[in-house]
Amino acid sequence: MHENTADRFVTLPGGTRLCYRIDGEYGPPVLLIAGLAEDLTTWSPRFVSALAATGFRVIRLDNRDCGRSSYASTPPPSTLRQLLARPRRDAYTLADMATDAAQLIEHLGLGPAHLIGRSLGGMIAQTVAARHPAHTMSLTSLYSTTGDPKVGQPAPSTLALLAAPPPRNRVQAVRAHLRLTAHLAGTGFPIDEVEETDHAVQTWNRTAGDAAAGTARQVQAIQASGDRTAEIAGITAPTLVINGDRDLIVAPSGGEATVAAIAGARHVVIPGMGHHLPDALALLIADHVVGHLEGAHA
Repeated sequence: MHENTADRFVTLPGGTRLCYRIDGEYGPPVLLIAGLAEDLTTWSPRFVSALAATGFRVIRLDNRDCGRSSYASTPPPSTLRQLLARPRRDAYTLADMATDAAQLIEHLGLGPAHLIGRSLGGMIAQTVAARHPAHTMSLTSLYSTTGDPKVGQPAPSTLALLAAPPPRNRVQAVRAHLRLTAHLAGTGFPIDEVEETDHAVQTWNRTAGDAAAGTARQVQAIQASGDRTAEIAGITAPTLVINGDRDLIVAPSGGEATVAAIAGARHVVIPGMGHHLPDALALLIADHVVGHLEGAHA
C-alpha cells in the first residue's frame, strides 16, 4: 500500500479510523467530502491549491469504507439487495457518515467549517449541515441530490457500466476508471487520460480494504437513508448548489430538488459539465466556491 507522510489518522469515539490531509496552516477551515468510492486524492490538486491560496485551511478525508480509512466488518449487501434498494439491517447510514465528519471537525478543534461535498459527499455534507449546524459555516453541494427517488436518478447507460465486475488488479482498475470517467465527464470537458490514469493508480495504491465491498456498503448507506428532503429543509447555513447539465449518474433534477428544499440556496449550472471535477474545471468551480465562502463569512 502506498505510504504518504501527508496522511494523518484519528480514531473516532465510535471506533472508525479516518485518514485525512490538511493543506494550509491557517485560515477558515474547509472540509472536502468526496463521493462514492472516491478517496481524498480524487479532489483536483488545482482546486485544493486554489482554495488554500485564497487563505482557507483545506481538510480532505477518506470516508469510511474507502482509501486508508477503516472498512466496516459487516458483510456488503448483495447485488440483488442493491438493485431492490433493500439494505441489510446492519447497514450504516448517511447520518453515521455525517457524524464521522462532525467528529473530525471536533477532533481538529476547527469550530464551524465550510462543508464542500461532491455526489455522495454532497449528501453527507447536507446531512452534517442539517444535523450538526454548530459545525457548519456554509454548505456547498456539488452534483448531488436529496434522496427523493423521483429525482437525480442515473441513466440506464450508467447502470450498465456500474454492473461490470469489480477490478481485481491495478491494470483493470485503471481501465475501469477511464471507461466510467469518460462516460460521466460531460460533453464540454473530456477527460485527460494521463491525469485520470495517475489518479486511478493513486487510488488503487491507497486502498486499504476490499474496495468493492466498501463501495457496496456506501451505496447501501444512501439507500438506507431514504428521502432526506424534509431533513435538509431545516438547513440554515448559506448554501450553494453546483451541477452540470450533462450528468449521467446524478441527473440535474437532483440539484434542482436540493435548491428547492433549502431556503435561500443559490444554484449554479455549468453547461457541458457532467459528474466530474477535473483540473480543467477546477478554477471555474473554485471561483464560484470562494465567492460563496467569502460571502458566508461576511
